[in-house]
Amino acid sequence: MAAPTKTTRMDASDRRELVLAAATRAFARSGYAGTTTDAVAREAEVSQPYVVRMFGTKIELFTLVFQRSIDGIMEAFDAVLAGNHPSDDVWAELGAAYTELVADRDLLLVMMHGFTAGRTPEIGAQSRAGMAAIYAQIVDGTGCTPDDARQFIAHGMLLNCLLAMQAPEFAEKGSPLGELADCAFGPGLALLKARDSRNQD
Repeated sequence: MAAPTKTTRMDASDRRELVLAAATRAFARSGYAGTTTDAVAREAEVSQPYVVRMFGTKIELFTLVFQRSIDGIMEAFDAVLAGNHPSDDVWAELGAAYTELVADRDLLLVMMHGFTAGRTPEIGAQSRAGMAAIYAQIVDGTGCTPDDARQFIAHGMLLNCLLAMQAPEFAEKGSPLGELADCAFGPGLALLKARDSRNQD
């Protein structure tokens, strides 16, 4: 007679991560306004009261997921800026770290939805605080001018828009969109296309 299979139970932190990952996917698809706690529950394969009991209201859940995307950017930049032997071209290293990070489309789209939901007071305040923190991190970490920081952030927002519209997947070589994507992403474009191709297999 076969031994009974042992069921592994998830601990509370694993269950929390599972729901947060599901919430990230759901909010990435539909944004703050278009996503309900019920949609998050279905994505996580748990009950809606369970989601509410764990995270509270939809706004509390969204701001938590949105903050994780902002924190992810700042942690990636910290890893570059805290290097013992900084590169002569810290901008290239920061750009490469950002491109690698936002290749995660769910993280990218949650961030974009957060920035565009600024009329919701809690999200607007969080967006402004997050952008200010990233700006201060870049200025303090590189010693650059405000204009240098602005140009770097503006370039990052261009990458966000191109990724959100799936430009790397649809940009044909030699086309105007292909030229813009190639100019914006540089060597990172080939890596993004290769990753998208692997994800579709």
